[in-house]
Amino acid sequence: MESRHPALSRLDVLVGRWTVHVPGVGSAWADFAWQDEGAYLRQVSDIDAMPDTAPQAWRDNAPFPTTALIGLDDATEQFTMLYADARGVHRVYQMTFAGGEWRIWRDAPGFNQRFIGTLSPDGDTIEARWEQSKDGMTWDLDFELTYSRPPARS
Repeated sequence: MESRHPALSRLDVLVGRWTVHVPGVGSAWADFAWQDEGAYLRQVSDIDAMPDTAPQAWRDNAPFPTTALIGLDDATEQFTMLYADARGVHRVYQMTFAGGEWRIWRDAPGFNQRFIGTLSPDGDTIEARWEQSKDGMTWDLDFELTYSRPPARS
C-alpha cells in the first residue's frame, strides 16, 4: 500500500493480544493485527475454556471464536466492522475510535446494539459495555467487559 491513511493509525493502540474479562462470566482473549499491508485491522477473539461458573445463558450462547475485520471510509474517516462468530451470526457495525473513546453500533429492526469503550491513559486497559435496544430509543445494559494487556514478561 503506497500510503496509509492517517485515520488508520488511531487503531494502532489496539494491535496485540488483550485479555477480555466479563464480570460474572470469565475471561477470553482478543488479538488485533494489521492485514493486507495495514489496509484492514483484523480482530480474532476466543476463549480457552468456558468456566464451569459461567451462567448457563453464556454457556449456551457463547459466540467463540469470533472474527471481525475493520476497514476505513477515507471520505468520512468512519470505520466499518464486519463481524462473524461460531453461532453463524454475521453483522455489519459502524465504528469510531478517537480521543480514547471506542464506539461500535448497529441499527437493526428489533435488535439495535452499541458498544462504548474508554481507553486508559496508559493504553493498557479499555473499560467497556455492550448495550441493546429493541426500539433504538431505550437502551439496556447487555454486559460490561474490560480489555487489558497481559503484563509484559521480563
